[in-house]
Amino acid sequence: MRKVYLDHNATTPTHPEVVKAMLPYYGKIYGNPSSIHQFGQEARKAIDEAREKVADFIGAIQEEIIFTSGGTEADNFAIKGIAYANEKKGKHIITSSIEHHAVLNPCKYLEKQGFQVTYLPVDKYGLVDPDEVEKAITKETILITIMHANNEIGTIEPIAEIGKIAKEKGICLHTDAVQTVGKIPVNVNKLNIDSLSLSAHKIYGPKGIGGLYVHKGIRIQPLIEGGHHEKNRRAGTENVPAIVGLGKAVEIAKTTLDKESIYLTNLRDGLCSGIGEKIDSVYLNGHPVKRLPNTLNMSFEFVEGESIILNLDMKGIAVSSGSACTSGSLEPSHVLKAMGVEPAIAQGSVRFSLGKDNTEEDIDYVLEVLPEIIVRLRAMSPLYRKQKG
Repeated sequence: MRKVYLDHNATTPTHPEVVKAMLPYYGKIYGNPSSIHQFGQEARKAIDEAREKVADFIGAIQEEIIFTSGGTEADNFAIKGIAYANEKKGKHIITSSIEHHAVLNPCKYLEKQGFQVTYLPVDKYGLVDPDEVEKAITKETILITIMHANNEIGTIEPIAEIGKIAKEKGICLHTDAVQTVGKIPVNVNKLNIDSLSLSAHKIYGPKGIGGLYVHKGIRIQPLIEGGHHEKNRRAGTENVPAIVGLGKAVEIAKTTLDKESIYLTNLRDGLCSGIGEKIDSVYLNGHPVKRLPNTLNMSFEFVEGESIILNLDMKGIAVSSGSACTSGSLEPSHVLKAMGVEPAIAQGSVRFSLGKDNTEEDIDYVLEVLPEIIVRLRAMSPLYRKQKG
C-alpha cells in the first residue's frame, strides 16, 4: 500500500543531514557546555554556532536567541515572562481568538493571576484586523501576542502592520512563528517583532528543541530557575545534540526555502483544484492567497472529519483535522468557530499539510482515494440523503 504523509504542520521527518550533524554530540562530543575544560568548550562552540545560524536566519543577533524545549515553552516563556517583568506598567494583554493553545492557555492562566486579556475576533478568512488591535490598546497594555500564521488554516496574519502599531505605542509584540520560520521569509526587523517563538521539528529538525527571540532591551522574567544557562534566562543544561540539529535545519532551510515554497504551492493548489473538481459541497477554510504554501484546510459537508481521517489512514494517507495538540477532541475547531464556520461544516474539516518529499504522484493518489471515501461516508449520512431528495 502506498504511504503518503500530509501532516507536516504536526511534525516533519528529521532531515538526514540534520541527523548526521547531531550524531557526534551523542557520543564523541559529550561535554557539558558550562564546563571550562576542552570537553565542555567543544560543546559550547557548537551551541554558539547554532545560535548564530538561528539569529542570522531571522535577522536577529546571537544574544537575542534563547534555546527552549520547543514552541510551547517558547510561547509560555514569552507571554508569562514579559507579562510578569512588566506588570508594574500594566496588566493588559491583547491576543487573537485563533491562537494555538500554547498561547491561549498561558493567557487564560494569567487572567487568573489578575491580568486582563482581550481576545480579538477574526474575519471569515481568519485574519486579524490591525485597526481592531489599535482600538483594543489601553494605557495598561503591555503585550500583544498574535501568531504569524495559523497552524490549522495557514492564514498569514498582517504582523508587520500590527508591529508598527505596537512600536508606535511602545508595546511589546510577540508572535508565534512556529509554522512560518523555515517556510516563508521571516525577518524580525522588517516585521517589527520584539519576540518570536520557533520550533525545530516543523522544519525537518529534531523534536524537543525550539527557540525564543527576545529583542535586546525587552524585559523578560525567567520561568525556570537554576543555574546561569542561556545568560541567566533559561536554567538547565543545554540539549547540545538537539540545538545542533536546529542549527542545521535552519542552515538547510536558508538555501531551500524559496524553491520549496514554489514547489509546495503548486502541489497544494493542484490538490485543492482536484478536490473541487471531483467532490461537491466542499469549502476552503482560510485565506485563498495569504496562507502558507504547504497548507490546505477544507470542509466536506455531511461528513465527519474524523471519519475521513480514519478512512484515509486505512489507505496509507496521513492527514489531520487541525492541531496535533488537540487531536482526540470532539469539539469543532476553535479556529473555524472563530471564523464563523457553521459547526456542522466545521466538523467535516480536514487539514492537508505538505512537505518537501511529497510528489505529484502523492497528490494523484489522494485524488483517486478521497472521492470514493466521501461518497461512501455520505451514503451513510441521513442529512446528505435528505438533501439529495
